[in-house]
Amino acid sequence: MKKVIYDEKNGLWYELQGDYYIPCLKLHEEEQQPIGVWGQRHLRYIKQHRKVLYLNLLTSGKLNRYLADIDKQAEEMFSQLVKQMAEREGVTEQLKADNQMEWVGRMNNIRNRSIEIVNAEIIFI
Repeated sequence: MKKVIYDEKNGLWYELQGDYYIPCLKLHEEEQQPIGVWGQRHLRYIKQHRKVLYLNLLTSGKLNRYLADIDKQAEEMFSQLVKQMAEREGVTEQLKADNQMEWVGRMNNIRNRSIEIVNAEIIFI
């Protein structure tokens, strides 16, 4: 028996695995882009809760680009929210210079609220 055969009917190559011929399938190559913390968080979410979306993106070769886009949107939204909330609540560099512990506490609160908003609006949808 041949190790590899080509079936002209469906245009696929098959490789001998034990007693059976298995199709030689290969995913599309996609340009790899760096994925940050937001993209990784969304990846975990879609793997667990949106399996069809995950598999469609994976098999079409669009997963990395999709996650990079989600990561970029989430990071921009997070930065904008932190900046707006800090301005609205009077958390300034002057407060940082005068009372560092107060500034750290308030900034942590702002960052945590911003993370929750980004998670609800972009990551876990």
